[in-house]
Amino acid sequence: MMKNARVPILGFAAPSGTGKTTLLTQLIPLLKQQDIRVGLIKHSHHNFQIDKPGKDSFRLREAGATPVMLVSSHRRAIITEFSAPKEPELDEQLQHFDQATLDLILVEGFKKEDFPKIELHRPALGHDLLHPNDDSIIALASDQSHALNNNIPCLDLNDVPSIAQFVQQFMTHA
Repeated sequence: MMKNARVPILGFAAPSGTGKTTLLTQLIPLLKQQDIRVGLIKHSHHNFQIDKPGKDSFRLREAGATPVMLVSSHRRAIITEFSAPKEPELDEQLQHFDQATLDLILVEGFKKEDFPKIELHRPALGHDLLHPNDDSIIALASDQSHALNNNIPCLDLNDVPSIAQFVQQFMTHA
């Protein structure tokens, strides 16, 4: 499990294109309405850029500064370059994630790591289920629950309020 998690942590795992981000963008406002302070960690398989070429922060980072913190009256971003590219480990990233004001951390991705996750499954996409080989999957959210025969709770992927209720129940037992 995640030794650096100071609050409950719950992941959403599925192949790309299944709708993880879409679900999370609908789920987070419902949790916030219940006064749940939500943080999110998203794993990307891409070499993403937060700042843009030509901007001062980009130029300073390219010059060798790491970390670089961008701060405004609205937000803060910290960009840290890794000395050697490698796949990130979630527990290591939690060390750098400010959890002081959070009630819950939602995670998109990191599907091969051992922490509680809800698997998203759309049978029409033709992907195999993850949960038979991953004991850390605590529920399955699908758009065709009648086609699934599982020994874990099955949630309706299109019923976001019910998924929010499940997340709240998870938090009380985590």
